[in-house]
Amino acid sequence: MTTKRKTIVVLTGAGMSAESGIPTFRDAGGLWEGHRVEDVATPQAWLRNPALVLDFYNQRRARLAHVEPNEGHLGLARLQERFDVRIITQNVDDLHERAGSRQVLHLHGSLTQARSTHAGLGEENNMVFDIGYRAINPGDKCPRGSQLRPHIVWFGEDVPMIGRAIELARRADIFVVIGTSLVVYPAAGLLDHAPPGAPVYLIDPATTTTRPGVHHIATGGSEGVRLLSGMLAG
Repeated sequence: MTTKRKTIVVLTGAGMSAESGIPTFRDAGGLWEGHRVEDVATPQAWLRNPALVLDFYNQRRARLAHVEPNEGHLGLARLQERFDVRIITQNVDDLHERAGSRQVLHLHGSLTQARSTHAGLGEENNMVFDIGYRAINPGDKCPRGSQLRPHIVWFGEDVPMIGRAIELARRADIFVVIGTSLVVYPAAGLLDHAPPGAPVYLIDPATTTTRPGVHHIATGGSEGVRLLSGMLAG
């Protein structure tokens, strides 16, 4: 008889990719690579200055092409040999996929995709396009004639994938949080949907929690995933 593999649900935040050279908000004094969030990552910023917003994400996308997954990403991919690993990430990079993780849910969108500015009702999934690391320029339009924008969930916008993320959290035999401050909602609330009794591990050198039963591994993502793998092997 084949034993069903346990499901590990992993919630990752900016700290997961920090060791790959992608800066985090909390290390930048509230600025995102020199810009105020209000100027580059809100619907109002897009309406006010779309050229600036496009340029900001074009630069980040071009830089992503030269960034490599770190040992934390690779370690999570290796866990797939023993577990059913489902990753929910707040990050918009593609480092989990490039490391080999097969089940990745992007809560906040993806830098390597673009979407139509004016998708019709129910057409959102059909109006998303893979663009790799190419730039989006003013005048680049979808087949129906509207300007393309980054496929990013900006501050103040709904998070369309949160329902699917909650479903995944409820299926966890083991819940792991890596590199997130657990203060950005709705993602931070996913921990509340983990089944009672499921072991919870928090990997982060700075974030702490008062939740009972949470195993805190106070280190960065790469070392934390290595330690976690050893614990799960026992």
